[in-house]
Amino acid sequence: MTVKAIRIHKIGGPEVLQFEDVEVGSPKAGEVRIRHHAIGLNFIDIYFRTGLYPAPQLPFIPGSEAAGEVVALGSGVTQLEVGDRVAYCTGMGAYTQERVIEARHLVKLPKAISYEQGAAMMLKGLTAQYLLRTTFRVKKGDVILVHAAAGGVGLLLCQWAFALGATVIGTVSSPAKAKLARKAGARHVIDYSKEDFVEQVKKITKGAKCDVVYDGVGKATFLGSLDCLKPLGTMVTFGNASGAVDPISPSLLTQKGSLFLTRPTLANHVATHEDLVKRSRELFKAVASGIIKIDMHSRVPLADAAKAQIALAERATTAATVLIP
Repeated sequence: MTVKAIRIHKIGGPEVLQFEDVEVGSPKAGEVRIRHHAIGLNFIDIYFRTGLYPAPQLPFIPGSEAAGEVVALGSGVTQLEVGDRVAYCTGMGAYTQERVIEARHLVKLPKAISYEQGAAMMLKGLTAQYLLRTTFRVKKGDVILVHAAAGGVGLLLCQWAFALGATVIGTVSSPAKAKLARKAGARHVIDYSKEDFVEQVKKITKGAKCDVVYDGVGKATFLGSLDCLKPLGTMVTFGNASGAVDPISPSLLTQKGSLFLTRPTLANHVATHEDLVKRSRELFKAVASGIIKIDMHSRVPLADAAKAQIALAERATTAATVLIP
């Protein structure tokens, strides 16, 4: 059957996002066809569009997360039924009205969570889950620094870390974003467009600095982030919103206090269906209990995906944006 989708035929700017007809086949063994109700918008979509991350082939359909309903089953699929509400955050191909996907990549969406919330929370929410519960297991009394604290992942990190008993320091780029970060649980907020965040962290912590830095900004903040860590602190660089981090010598980590440095990705943390289900359940529980709230910045028609990516790249958004097919 023919559906509408965004396809990329060449690497480049937002103009390469083409809204066009694509064919969706029938699901094969182990696959299902789903009809999307909402599609998540993430920086990784831009990374593939620009070539920062190599695309598997050209043309390709971007997008890594969505939520919708199962409309057809391939043979051997027993854990799902037609009509089930599902969500996912794996691979590419989400910028489309319908798609075929392997059943092992899907999790059932609880009735209490809307399609829009599901599309907005899977990639960002599971990222927050593994960052806080695996990469560095945040506990009561920890002091953490969250860059882009009013962004999609940043707001979730602030809320969840606050609930875990951590002292959260957040960086933002405007007074409006500062207000959002504080509401999400950041005890201290630094406007890095006006203040030196390294000096402010030292001031806030009275020179003790932080146990961990969560940095999804990348190049612009990386070196400064290292200076915000106490000896034996952990530097977590998990995104490149300002560009890829330049290579460093391992000896720099020694000089700054025998620091730990990691560059994790979600794919390694949900490599098996069992891992995906386990982490998703913890995320759904956190949402259902009110520990974290999935706030929407905007809802944009799929045909206008280019406009949505421009706003995201210019850091003109807060919370989450979803594309509506």
